[in-house]
This record gives sequence, structure tokens and C-alpha cells, in this order.
Amino acid sequence: MKRRKIKTKFLLLFFVALLTLSLLLVFKNKDNKPIKKEKVSNTKTAKEEKEPEYELRTGEELVGKSSNNKVITKYMGAYYVDGIMIVNKSYPLDSTYAPTNPYKEITSDYIYGPDYLDKTVMDNYLKMKNEAEKHGYTLKITSGYRSYKVQVDLYNNYAQRDGKDAADTYSARAGHSEHQSGLCFDLNGTNYNFLETEIGKWVNENAANYGFILRFPKDKEKETGYNFEAWHYRYVGVELAKKLYNNGEWITLESYLGVDSKY
Repeated sequence: MKRRKIKTKFLLLFFVALLTLSLLLVFKNKDNKPIKKEKVSNTKTAKEEKEPEYELRTGEELVGKSSNNKVITKYMGAYYVDGIMIVNKSYPLDSTYAPTNPYKEITSDYIYGPDYLDKTVMDNYLKMKNEAEKHGYTLKITSGYRSYKVQVDLYNNYAQRDGKDAADTYSARAGHSEHQSGLCFDLNGTNYNFLETEIGKWVNENAANYGFILRFPKDKEKETGYNFEAWHYRYVGVELAKKLYNNGEWITLESYLGVDSKY
């Protein structure tokens, strides 16, 4: 009889302790707060999926957003979309703008030529040029950097010869020329059939590997604002260039950045 009472008492104490422990676990955590069940999900939260905000550089001015929500800014006389310089009919360079890191020093405000392109552009062009030579092709920059004042004369001559409307389809007004940025060049003349030649095919297929894009692709005049130019290449960096190459169906910079090109 005594043994049975001891056993009953032991079981009662055991159940009391178990109940107490269960209540503590259900209602409290280590910070003395109610424990809540959290759903486990393999999908990212909206906060995790949100793209990192563009960080303004010192002196950079916020202008607005592009049609695909990229940040448009102005910095040191040039417009940028998410840090990528854009120069076209809608986004001009200041008249005083010149490459900040030229291959050779710019000693005049009336100057042009490949030697004054951005140093990174020239370094990558020379790599492409050397590789082309291994395949039996000779590359030559026929028009590189052009200062604002040079573009004034160039555009005015075209406008006087062909009329302003016609000139606007193939030549940029001063300040709107990408050549002033020092980030582009015309290659091996101005042959509209350049991409149909063996050397042109090689350049078109390999330019993105060196960070260059065909800036004014065929049938994209409504996007770029200019006629097709088989010879005009712009440096944007290897990563972006490969995206825009699009297996040979070039995506325009305007389309990618979500901006227009209109005076």
C-alpha cells in the first residue's frame, strides 16, 4: 500500500513538471516574449529582391528615373543612367566636357583624334586590334575624340550642305555627339557594308569581348535617333557589352537604359 502511494505521488510530480515546462516553452522564449511560429519559405522577400539603390557620387545631381526605373543623374557635365554615361539627342554633354582620363593629354579646346580617347577605351581597343591582327585583319580608328568646337563646325557643314533635318539623321549637334565623350570611335572608315566584310564580321562578333557595342544598329533608328552606322563602336565594359550583343541582335543603349533620343 505504501509502495503504491509513492508511485502515485511520483507520477503526479512528473506530470506537474511536464505541464509547467510545456507552458513555459509555448508562451515564452529566452527574451521573455511569446514564441511565434515562423513560416519557412524558399522565396526571397520583397526587401531581398529589391535592387540596391544607386549611390550618388560627391557632386552628382539626381535628375529622375528612366522608363524602366533606372536612376538618371548628371555628373561633371555628363548624364548617367545607373552610372552608365548616355550621350544622345535627349542627353547632351556640357560644352566644356572632355575625357577626364585621356590616353594623351588634351591641350586645346579645338582638337580631335584617337589619341585623346579615354585611356580605358584605347587600352581595350589596342587589345582588340592586336587580336584582329593575329587573324589577318587590320583595324584603324578613323574618327575618335572630337571636342565641342570641332563638332560645331562638322554639324554646321552638314546642315548647310544637306539641310538641318537631313543632317540630324546622321550627324549630332554640338554637345550631343558621343565622340565628345571620348568613349567611342569610327572604325575603318564609314562603309555601310562594313559588317558584311570578313573583317567587319570578326569585329561585330568579338567587339563585346573587349567591352564595345555597335552603337547604332540596323533598324533601330527610332530608338537611337540616328541612321544605322556599321562602323561606330562605343565602350561600355565587357559585362554590359555582352548583354547588349544579344547573340548578334544588338540591343540599343537607349532600350536597355529606358531613355529616348529626341531633340
